[in-house]
Order: sequence, then structure tokens, then C-alpha cells
Amino acid sequence: MELKEVPVKCLLVLAHPLKGSLCDYLANKTASHLRSKGYNVSLLNLYEREFAPVLTREERQSYYQTQFDETLVQAEIAQLKQAESLVLVFPTWWFGFPAILKGWFDRVWAPGHAYNHASDLGAITPCLNNLKEVKVITTLGSPWWVDKLVLRQPVKRILKIALLGACTKKCKFQMLSFYKSENASPSKVDAFVKKIALKY
Repeated sequence: MELKEVPVKCLLVLAHPLKGSLCDYLANKTASHLRSKGYNVSLLNLYEREFAPVLTREERQSYYQTQFDETLVQAEIAQLKQAESLVLVFPTWWFGFPAILKGWFDRVWAPGHAYNHASDLGAITPCLNNLKEVKVITTLGSPWWVDKLVLRQPVKRILKIALLGACTKKCKFQMLSFYKSENASPSKVDAFVKKIALKY
């Protein structure tokens, strides 16, 4: 009896305020590509969901208590914990995350779910053992050399070292950055989409 391959559960998080933006276009192309590879893709559009990025007083007060107050983010936490593959699509603004995406990290990558605090407040331990891969697609207005040589890729370092390094084990990380995207020609956009299909 031949066993059917179980589709990879993939959560694609989009963080851009405009419908029809380049990020929106790249997210849709990426979702279609991954579905063609057999991924079971769920899309979380943070702006369409009207996700509130501000960590609440109750959430912060519960950070070091027995249980984190997940009352307002229960659905988002469940999505994250079920995902085996995570895809993040967002613009890099001022060499950082859009506020709504940073807020998703603050509120959803929560203690007791994404990681556990040590009893002595030492190093935290990872909880997202389900997460096997993270794929990142980001657009930047700047040229590559400013991000890589001057700023030394702050977004990439935060994602790979701070977030995944603390909350996952043996999680594969890949990142594609579309530089000088604000005035990119259709041919350059098509070339980047082909790059996504090739790498992801």
C-alpha cells in the first residue's frame, strides 16, 4: 500500500498596507509556487486582519507568569505553532520591520509558545520545534551595498540569530532581498519572481 505524502503546513505572513503592492504581488506568486510544490499554504495578511501590533498591558504583565495571556492572539499563536514552513513577505523600512510585523513577533512569538523562560532568567529555550524552514522575501528601496556593507543586514541578523536562534531547532533559513525595488522595471520583477521559484 502506497502512503500519500502529507502536505507541508505553510503559513505565509504578508505585511504591506496596500493591495496591489509589489509585496502583495510577490506573496501571491510565492503562494502559487509553493502550492504547486505540494505545500498547504495559509495566508495571514496582517493589514487585512487588522492585526493590532501593540503589546497590551495584560500581555506584558503575564510574560513571566505561569501562563502568557493569549486572550487576544490565540488564533495567531495557534497558526504559528501548527506551521512547519513560515514565509514572511514584507517591505524593509528604515532597515527594519514594518511596525505591524514587529508587533506580530512581540505578541505572537510569546513565552510558553515560541520559547520558555529559564527559571533563573538565563538563556531561553525554544518551543517552535514544529518549524522546519523559514523563507523570507523583502523589498528595499536602497541598493544592495548599503544593506550589506554599511548596515550589515540588520533584518537578516535579527531573524536568523535572535528569533530563529532562540525559538527553533535546526530550522532552515533562506532570505531573498529585492533591492532598488521602488523603480524596478517589469523585467526585473519577473526576474525576481523566477529567482523565488528557483530558490524556494
